Amino acid sequence: MKNHIVSVGSEFPEFKKLAVVSLDKGNEFYEISSDDHRQAGKWLVMFWWPKDFTFVCPTEIAEFNKKFDDFEDRDTMLVGASTDSEFVHLAWRKNHDDLRGLKFPMLADTSKSLADELGILEANEKVAYRVTYIVDPQGIVRWVAVNDLSVGRNVNEVLRVLDALQTDELCPCNWTKGEATLAA
Repeated sequence: MKNHIVSVGSEFPEFKKLAVVSLDKGNEFYEISSDDHRQAGKWLVMFWWPKDFTFVCPTEIAEFNKKFDDFEDRDTMLVGASTDSEFVHLAWRKNHDDLRGLKFPMLADTSKSLADELGILEANEKVAYRVTYIVDPQGIVRWVAVNDLSVGRNVNEVLRVLDALQTDELCPCNWTKGEATLAA
C-alpha cells in the first residue's frame, strides 16, 4: 500500500474500470478509462467516497448530481468512485431515491488498485477517503482535496477551484468566477 497521496503536478494514474451509468436493463455498465477525458479534451473531476449504503456519501453524490450541468458547462467529465463493486453501486442506485437519476458514472474500483495507486486508502478498513481530484485535459492533477471519512465535501468549492484553474491566471483568496484576477 502506498503511503502518499498522488498530488498536484503528478500525472493521474491510468485506469480502465467498469462503472454504473444507467438503471436500464442491459445498459447498466460501461467501461471508462483515464483516456476518455483526454481524448475529449475535457477536464476530469473524480470524487471518491468510502462506502455505498452509508449516510454522508449519498448527500455528496446527490449534490454533485444537482451541479452536473455546471460541470458540463465547464467541459468537465464528472466521475464518482468507491471501492465497492459495480453490482453494489447498481443496487444502491436502485434503492436510494437521490441516486436513481444520476447523470455521471459510478466507477467501481473493486480491486482497489486505483485507490491504492492514488494513495487514498484508509489504513484499517482499506476504503477510500473522501478525496476529490481535478485533472486537466493533459492528465495532470491540478487540485486535490482530502476529507476524513466523517466529513462531507463542498461541491461549490470544487466548482470555484475548477473555475479558477480554467482561467489559467492568478486568482486571489476567495475569488469567484466573474471577479478580476491578479496581474503579475
